[in-house]
Amino acid sequence: MDLYELFKKLNISYEEIEHVAVYTVEEAKLVEEAITGVGCKNLFLTDKKGKYFLVMIEESKKANIKEIAEIVGVNHLSFAKDDDLMSILGLAPGSVTPLGIINDKDNKVTLLLDNDLEDKFLLVHPNTNTKTMKITYNDLIKFIDYTNHKYIKI
Repeated sequence: MDLYELFKKLNISYEEIEHVAVYTVEEAKLVEEAITGVGCKNLFLTDKKGKYFLVMIEESKKANIKEIAEIVGVNHLSFAKDDDLMSILGLAPGSVTPLGIINDKDNKVTLLLDNDLEDKFLLVHPNTNTKTMKITYNDLIKFIDYTNHKYIKI
């Protein structure tokens, strides 16, 4: 099932725009002029034992990777390899999004969600960085739950 079919099945409403490919938070800010919501920074991290974490925070924040490692109970986290991003989430660099978990059939990824995103409209890529989608935080949780992924509020 593709993302749009799943959204229809789960009754998740969204607003979406197409744009030139964006690779950075700075480039994404130009898109935010065309669609309202909270821009999100997404990081795909791994530990040395093959655990994967997708961190989603407000775009204005800096991610403290050491602190995140402590939260998830590992000694060290680093950015996952591009090959892992593609093989696990089906995503290319620059397109990291929590919606990529639709492709994680083995549930290898745990999501870490910024508490400040609750009750907001979120701007995320629908698995490509040439589109931006606006969905509610609650609908994101509904999607995560449906895909049977774990998440931790940080």
